[in-house]
Amino acid sequence: MTIDTVSSSLRRAWPVAALVALGLTAITSAQAPDRSKPPALGPAPALKLPAIQKGTLANGVPLWVIEQHRVPLAQVSVILRGGSSLDRAGRYGMASLVAGMLDEGAGSRAALELADAVEFLGADLTTSSSFDYSAVRLGVPSENLAAALPLLADVVLRPTFPATELDRLKQERLTALVQAADNPAASIGYAFPRVVFGNTHRYGTPASGLAPAISAITADEVRAFYKEHYVSGNATIVAVGDITLASVKAELDKAFAGWPATSGAVAAAAPIPAAPQLTKREIVLVDKPGAAQSQIRIGWVGVPRSTPEYATLEVLNTILGGSFTSRLNQNLRERNGFTYGAGSAFDMRLSAGPFLATAGVQTDKTAEALREFFVELEGIRKPVPASEIDKAKNYVALGFPSEFETTRNLAQKLEEMVVYNLPDDTYQSFVGNVMRVTTDAVQKAAAQYVQPDKMAVVIVGDRKVIEPGIAALKLGSLRVVPIEEFFK
Repeated sequence: MTIDTVSSSLRRAWPVAALVALGLTAITSAQAPDRSKPPALGPAPALKLPAIQKGTLANGVPLWVIEQHRVPLAQVSVILRGGSSLDRAGRYGMASLVAGMLDEGAGSRAALELADAVEFLGADLTTSSSFDYSAVRLGVPSENLAAALPLLADVVLRPTFPATELDRLKQERLTALVQAADNPAASIGYAFPRVVFGNTHRYGTPASGLAPAISAITADEVRAFYKEHYVSGNATIVAVGDITLASVKAELDKAFAGWPATSGAVAAAAPIPAAPQLTKREIVLVDKPGAAQSQIRIGWVGVPRSTPEYATLEVLNTILGGSFTSRLNQNLRERNGFTYGAGSAFDMRLSAGPFLATAGVQTDKTAEALREFFVELEGIRKPVPASEIDKAKNYVALGFPSEFETTRNLAQKLEEMVVYNLPDDTYQSFVGNVMRVTTDAVQKAAAQYVQPDKMAVVIVGDRKVIEPGIAALKLGSLRVVPIEEFFK
């Protein structure tokens, strides 16, 4: 099951290799389009999507449906707002752990019995949690939907939270943390957000949490968190595939009849406050003796998903580091051979997530790679040729329809619309918005959102080899921090 999810802007903007290098997602080439070659220039067609139909279950849960009858499959997602934003201090990782426990025993079935029942129906049932929301997702042949929905309902409504499974899951996560601390490509995913967001901001700690909090979480706390937040008034269900609104509503009403309508006000997720923006450049070096590569991340606080400049930032980031032919990748990989892949991304959440530029580079080329990173970060602030902007606009616009190819893709888009309160025409209007992006808009966005003189520079690598070259660049104050500091 997936512990953390990543926003659609990251999935769209990044080639798969770069996402894997980021360590932010387990996305595979089967889940994302191949962006190794940009599409040819030409007019971008309008995106035509099936209509979104909306209803309400008998218990008041909103239901969003898209009919897609080309293949006999159905995808149903139960969305719970809040996610890791609901974690309280000292228990960061609670929402992620609760979501991970949902299918470790539910209703009358133990974990293995539940897995067997799901597999018997040819279905796929997963749970996940991100900073913004948690979800339980069911994919199933449409002819087996009626038989599978009770299993989905058991996982959402009747998880048993067995103590033995909780202990096992906690131990798995603690082991994963030990492994991450020993892996530069993984450990930078803990170091960079801590430097940018600080020790106390929720975004400074991964959604899955760290060892002290994970170890302290008890079964009673898990049940209390579930009871408070997994309520009908906090939920929306989206369904896509070979279904109709009437038929799926009838089956959901039966399956979720045991979920009472929420009375009174729901305990809403406290908004994560925007983190204070960085004001000066700082270089943080994390020593990893013998590392064959140096992991580099450069960035600061970015923007929320609600930004009105979403389309402009998609174009800007495509030029800088969001495609194989981006400036960063062409420089660091193609011209200089420092890395297998370099890129950048705006990780947009309900609150402003990070903007980051990143690569894993040869240890003996760390200083040279850093110099070239700043060549491109400074260069994007200069006037971008209209031809380059047109190429990026076509790249984004022509690749966008591929994100709606499957029932799962469509369901994920509906989830995003629900969680981020997006207008119903968000995706239909996206291509037009991209094609209307101007050179002036790109330039203004670059000036505002890419300010390399104020960004954090985090490097995990072999200190004795790389520190002299980094210091010689005189990029800013340099401090060495042991990796253990970022796992506390």
